[in-house]
Amino acid sequence: MGSDERLKDDLTDSLFEAILLLETKEECYRFFQDIATVAEIKALAQRLEVARMLEADITYTKIAEVTGASSATISRVKRCLNYGADGYKMILKRLEEKHIEE
Repeated sequence: MGSDERLKDDLTDSLFEAILLLETKEECYRFFQDIATVAEIKALAQRLEVARMLEADITYTKIAEVTGASSATISRVKRCLNYGADGYKMILKRLEEKHIEE
């Protein structure tokens, strides 16, 4: 499944082009600190960790305990893992491959 056409427009294209120009983790911190709130960034990071834990077959209870995510957030991430654009699966696979190489 591809990306959601409702998301695509010139402004979003420009945002993603900008993100693709970031070269280091420090650059990511600097850019995202300016473009988003701490809460927004933390929520995105939390969702990625929830996805990683779901893929590892960790229970909702343990995920909520470790990440602080609500059951609604965990359920939403689970739906995306099962029926989404495979973005989580793609990036989790790449992160796993990167960690194996290191």
